[in-house]
Amino acid sequence: MMTNLFSSFDPSTSLFFPMNWLSTILFLIFLPLSFWLIPTRSTTLANKVTMTLHKEFKTLLGPGANGSTFIFITLFSLILYNNFLGLFPYIFTSTSHLVMTLTLALPLWLSFMIFGWINNTIHMLAHLVPQGTPPVLMPFMVCIETISNIIRPGTLAVRLAANMIAGHLLMTLLGNTGPSIPSSLMFLLLFTQILLLILESAVAIIQSYVFAVLSSLYSSEVN
Repeated sequence: MMTNLFSSFDPSTSLFFPMNWLSTILFLIFLPLSFWLIPTRSTTLANKVTMTLHKEFKTLLGPGANGSTFIFITLFSLILYNNFLGLFPYIFTSTSHLVMTLTLALPLWLSFMIFGWINNTIHMLAHLVPQGTPPVLMPFMVCIETISNIIRPGTLAVRLAANMIAGHLLMTLLGNTGPSIPSSLMFLLLFTQILLLILESAVAIIQSYVFAVLSSLYSSEVN
């Protein structure tokens, strides 16, 4: 039972390239050229969301970070599209794998750390000891802050993957119980699946936002 339950997260094997990883860029198919050229309701909504995110990330990064906000807007959009595509039947959920989430989190965190330690060494060293720390506790605080800093990409990746896996497991469990329940309870099962699907849609948005916001906060700490 457990093997069949988790088999929905197994990527297909191929001689050259697993085709289901192409779902990562599948959202480009749903954005035709007219989406960028012809103003419609969808483009207006997308522009409003983009500008709202731009103002949010600009507040987190500081007044001199106009261009860098679009890095995190793109990151948010990529994760959001992949989270939503994973809710459709027979579409591979790439964000439920640490291979995908670590690929997003680790290079970002590593680039922030390299930039900070090369350009703002004193500032990075000051971050290891919070203000007001007693001198006796300073060595322990340096160890704690160093460990918490090192595990940041892992926590980003695991948080996103675990939330995606949890929701899909619940929907798979409910779907597998369909043939075994009486027909009188089928409506209740369907209603529960719809509620769970709505909840997973909210989780897809929230987790994309959390990933992008935490990444921007890590970036603001090195400046």
